[in-house]
Amino acid sequence: MQTLNYIINDIEPFDISAKVKDVQTVFNQLTYSHVPVKKEGHYIGCVSENDSYCFDNTKLLVDFQYALEPFHVLEDTNWLDILEAFALNNSNIMPVLGAENKYLGYYELGDIMSLFNNTPFLNEAGGIIVVEKDIQDYSFSEVCQIVESNGSRIFGVFISKIEKEIVQITLKIGHSALNSIVQTFRRYNYNVISHHEEDKFMEDLKDRSEYLDKYLNI
Repeated sequence: MQTLNYIINDIEPFDISAKVKDVQTVFNQLTYSHVPVKKEGHYIGCVSENDSYCFDNTKLLVDFQYALEPFHVLEDTNWLDILEAFALNNSNIMPVLGAENKYLGYYELGDIMSLFNNTPFLNEAGGIIVVEKDIQDYSFSEVCQIVESNGSRIFGVFISKIEKEIVQITLKIGHSALNSIVQTFRRYNYNVISHHEEDKFMEDLKDRSEYLDKYLNI
């Protein structure tokens, strides 16, 4: 996906010699979690809003250079890696550097998230299945084989959670054969933790069938 079109240049990085008071004023006017800082024309990091309000506003940024966070992405960074950088740094602004670490501007989190919103994982009609299995026993090839062997398509699959020795996998698939896929996952010893109306209907039929068998055997 093309991300360079989303680079924004409406905020000039603060020089390291800027007054803390001026930085605080900008944060009062914006909704950004961080703003970029430069030294001798080169990007050196971001100052966070929370940190800036803790600084003595009679001093300069250079007095707090130790608190700068040097996170950034490059102009050819994949959009998924950009999303990861946002998450890892708990930021809603991400500086972009080009050749020779030249500052090009920044991404806003909302703009990059919109790229995800336009992927088939979200905008294609389909169903969501969430399964769990021991981290040593699952494989993506097996997960995909289960879906495709039931005649359905995969729009996306990712690990949504890892807790202790259990891995949780979220899939977006076509609407066809949803119940068959759920049952196949169970046969392969996956724990299906998402709820499905069709699957619930089959479980109800199974319960009623067992009740009828008990009744007939009285």
